[in-house]
Amino acid sequence: MRSFYPSVLLLLLVSGLSVSSLAQSSNANKAQSSAVSTPANSPSGADDTPTTVKTTSDLTSKKPVDTDPVFGVPPLPKGVTTLVGGTVAGIDGVHNRLHIKVFDGGKWTVAFDERTHFYRDGAETTFEKVKKGDRVYVDTMLDNHQIFARNVHVITHTGPSDASGQVTAFNNGQMTIHDDLSAQPVRFQVDGNTQVKKNGAASSISDIQPGSLITVQFSSNGVNRGTAREINILASPGQTFTFAGKVMNLDLRNNQIAVQNDVDQKTYDIELDRGPLPQNLMVGSQVTVAAVFDGRQYKANSIEVK
Repeated sequence: MRSFYPSVLLLLLVSGLSVSSLAQSSNANKAQSSAVSTPANSPSGADDTPTTVKTTSDLTSKKPVDTDPVFGVPPLPKGVTTLVGGTVAGIDGVHNRLHIKVFDGGKWTVAFDERTHFYRDGAETTFEKVKKGDRVYVDTMLDNHQIFARNVHVITHTGPSDASGQVTAFNNGQMTIHDDLSAQPVRFQVDGNTQVKKNGAASSISDIQPGSLITVQFSSNGVNRGTAREINILASPGQTFTFAGKVMNLDLRNNQIAVQNDVDQKTYDIELDRGPLPQNLMVGSQVTVAAVFDGRQYKANSIEVK
C-alpha cells in the first residue's frame, strides 16, 4: 500500500499537466480564430499602424513634392512687398539666411529658400554667387514671423546709376532727391538737354517742385555721368490719383490701407480718412480709391468696394 500512493499521485500530476496544456492550446486556437474573424472596423481588431501613403486617383496625378508635408515647397506668402537695399554682411547657406547691412542703418536677417530668385546684374543665378560685401536690393515679404526674400538683385556696377525718390531741393541747375534705397541724398545736374516727362507726355522743369516723386536716368558717357538725361515725374503735390485693385492690408488703428494697383502691379500705402468706411471693406476686397498726393503721402478721398 505504501508504494501504491506515490504512483497514483505521480499519475494524477502527469494527467493534470496534459489536460492543462490541451486547454491552453485550445484557448490559443480560439483566440487566433477570433482575431482572424474580427471585422477590420471593429475596435478590437483595428490596425494601429499609421497610413503614410494614399494610393488614390487624386494623388497619383500630383508630384510627391506637392503633397509632402515636410519637403513640399509652400506657396509664396501673401502681403505687401517691401524693397530694401544694402550690402551683404554675411550669408548662411546652411540655415538659408542672408544678413544685410541696410543703407539707412541697422542690419536685417532675411530668410530664403527654393522660392527665392537670385539675380546678378540682371542674370538669374543662385545664392552661391552672392558674396559678402555685394550691393543688393531685396524684395522682402513677411512670412509668418520672419522676413522672407522673394527676389534678391545683386548689383556690381559702380558709379552713378538710375535713381528714384522725392525731390528735396532744386537750385542753380542742381537737383537733390531723397533716394528710395540709399541713406544719402542723390545730387545731380539738370541742363538744357535733360528731357522731362509726366504721364508719358513731354513736360518742363518748372513742373518739378519740392515734394515731387521722380525717376532719373543719367547720361551713360564718362563726361556727364552726373547729369540727368531724362526725368519722369511720377507725382506732384496736389495731384489726384486713382488706384484700382486688391486690398493687401487694412490697418484701422493707423488709418492706412495698402492697395495692389492693377495698372502697374505695385502696392501703394494710402492714408484713410477718419470718416466712416464701407461696411464690406476688408483684406482681399477689390476697390477703387481716389487719393491726393500731398507731397509726403497719398490720402484717400473716396473708396468704392466692387
